[in-house]
Amino acid sequence: MLGFAVLGAIPGILIMLFVDIADRRRPEPRWSLRRVAIAGGVSFFFAVGIELLVQKLHTDKGISGAFFQAFVVAALVEETLKMLVVRFFVWNRPELDERTDGIVYGARAGLGFAIVENVGYLLGAKNPLAFFGMFLMRSTLAVPMHAIAGAIMGHFAALRRFDRRGPGMLGGLVLAILIHGMYDAPLFLASAFGKEKNGLAVLAMLPIPVIVTGLAALAVRRMWKSALADDDVASGLRRAGRLA
Repeated sequence: MLGFAVLGAIPGILIMLFVDIADRRRPEPRWSLRRVAIAGGVSFFFAVGIELLVQKLHTDKGISGAFFQAFVVAALVEETLKMLVVRFFVWNRPELDERTDGIVYGARAGLGFAIVENVGYLLGAKNPLAFFGMFLMRSTLAVPMHAIAGAIMGHFAALRRFDRRGPGMLGGLVLAILIHGMYDAPLFLASAFGKEKNGLAVLAMLPIPVIVTGLAALAVRRMWKSALADDDVASGLRRAGRLA
């Protein structure tokens, strides 16, 4: 199963390539991108330990427990660790010199985390059918969600840094936690409703993660276009200044 589980790295790597292509005008140093991705992957192991401790604070298995698991155990812990990766591994380095860099490095931290998490989940698949279903769902939803949440945090951090506006890194972290929690909560609720044999409630929960991921992806697309346009203007001004 280990050999098959390693395939779980493919979706994250493909999204990294997509981001790199989008950033091709003024690309980031490869070693810097690798450093952030590796740190994001390592942060997964810290997340596991912290989450095991935090979930002991609320042991209810019902609706309140589902929200606690989604917004606190998963979203708060994981997004905070991604923020710390950006803060300590690239924030004060000269290569983070554009607005789009916040999105690039935030997404990279999230994808490093998602790759390790994805492989870990796939290792736990009990049969080929479960493996395929888990691979499909996590490849199309969970892995992109981690990238999107990290990108949003990075965007608002960079917006505050370069333009002195927006909620900044901590505000971006709050938004990332909300998006992550809104993605996870319906899945935990579906599990709780399933134990109660409430099939209609389970079905009502399942489309929500798709909607959350799709809307958040559209938001990141708009953020990227705005940041790229501002970076192009700033780059043009710098070139004009050098020529003058």
